[in-house]
Amino acid sequence: MKAPTQSRRPVDAAPILKLQGITKRFPGVVALNNVDFDVRPGEVHALLGENGAGKSTLMKVLAGKHQANEGKIILGDEEMAFENPKHAKRAGVVLIHQEQSLVPEMTVAENIFLGSLPRKPFNRVDWRKLREDTNKILETLKCGFKHDDLVGSLSIAKKQMVEIGRALAFTPQVVIFDEPTASLTDHEKPVLYDVINSLCEQGVGIVYISHRMDEIFHLSHRISVLRDGQYTGTVNTADTNEDEITRMMIGRSLELDHASKPNDFGDNLLEVRNLSVKRVFEDVSFNVRKGEIVGMYGLVGAGRSEVAETIFGLRTPSGGEVVLDGEVVKFRNSHDAVASGVALVPEDRKDQGLILGMNCRDNMTMASLTSVSSMGFMQGAKERVVYDKYHQAMKIKTPSWRQKVGNLSGGNQQKIVIGKWLHTHPKLLILDEPTRGIDVGSKSEIHTLVKDLAKSGYAVLVISSEMPEVLGLSNRIIAMYDGRVTAEFDGDNVSEDELVQAITGMGKQAQAS
Repeated sequence: MKAPTQSRRPVDAAPILKLQGITKRFPGVVALNNVDFDVRPGEVHALLGENGAGKSTLMKVLAGKHQANEGKIILGDEEMAFENPKHAKRAGVVLIHQEQSLVPEMTVAENIFLGSLPRKPFNRVDWRKLREDTNKILETLKCGFKHDDLVGSLSIAKKQMVEIGRALAFTPQVVIFDEPTASLTDHEKPVLYDVINSLCEQGVGIVYISHRMDEIFHLSHRISVLRDGQYTGTVNTADTNEDEITRMMIGRSLELDHASKPNDFGDNLLEVRNLSVKRVFEDVSFNVRKGEIVGMYGLVGAGRSEVAETIFGLRTPSGGEVVLDGEVVKFRNSHDAVASGVALVPEDRKDQGLILGMNCRDNMTMASLTSVSSMGFMQGAKERVVYDKYHQAMKIKTPSWRQKVGNLSGGNQQKIVIGKWLHTHPKLLILDEPTRGIDVGSKSEIHTLVKDLAKSGYAVLVISSEMPEVLGLSNRIIAMYDGRVTAEFDGDNVSEDELVQAITGMGKQAQAS
């Protein structure tokens, strides 16, 4: 593991916020058990733990979305009992959600100031002030969109910047960032870091939740860890390392890349030949062999996800062809793709991968209903067999198959999406950002699973914005920029500089062989 990348010392000040003995119970599970936590003005206090450890629940208690069964919240010198998020926000505690909570039909400005629109006499909206205030925030965040753009037209990364803009619309005492960079590009992250540092200089306390250790060691002054809903401990960032933090999180050291890459390949399972979708991507060509993991790397907006969606039948190509197992295929829809042995784990699990109001079992079998039904009727016993298989294999943390998927942590939701598609027994598995928002333990399990699937003969296409993930998993890497393939690399013989040049249009373009 890497050592800390900087030496931020703890802030010498009394806490601006203290959580004491927080306990939160849900039906069938104790999510938090007697947890203590505090934040000092001008510091970044990182909160870590595996998926399901209770991090997001603790922050939702702090932000007024949940009410604790036991314990105290002390802001300044005053004990608080936040009835709802609006109450917490007025007191100066703002939560920037991991999963976005925006209104697609409203503009950027309306979303940023939702619930607190500037007013003129007779309660009329002051549209001029709204525009001016929004433009100041967008300028601070260096956003490439306008105040009057509809949020529904923005990419996931840009929506995340709108969420961050909401926090800047207030004068907060404490800002909670829950996986803020999960949807941001490498170019957008430094802007976020500058915003966080600026807030610290103003005396704002920052709670930072992330699974990315490089961010934690770059930004934070202190690190606290939760495990299974209980407080494990707090350490100064400058005095620790990734090994110690990992042991605090999961009770053991972890070697993330302990499974070697597959190296025994068969014939081409997938061939993409000059595939195009007008105004989205053009002349994309590459192949994936049986038993091989091919990584697709590029900035958000490069066309990676759109290529995957076209292969999966969700978009109609304007040119080129897709060849699957030696035969040209023309999928009319995703049903045709699944029937032919193609599976796609989408980037956005909540909107595209799950039905949040349904239970875990029903989500697990949703893509393979014919295997768990007879004469049009669902067979509960067969559904349970499928659920139990992947519940155990994927180490999904949930009290029961009856639990609604919407109540699970992001990592456990992702495991259900992957298990759902594995049960379709695909020949080609496409994984779009497979470990977005997932802790180090779960990430290691998924990486090992992907390598094992390839070794058993699956053809795997992995789309990821994380360079270490692409380098650690891929036998070959396809680089994309502005809707085109710019280069193809051997996964074991490529430098980070070469990859960065290829995905930013700086390097010499090369046709994929």
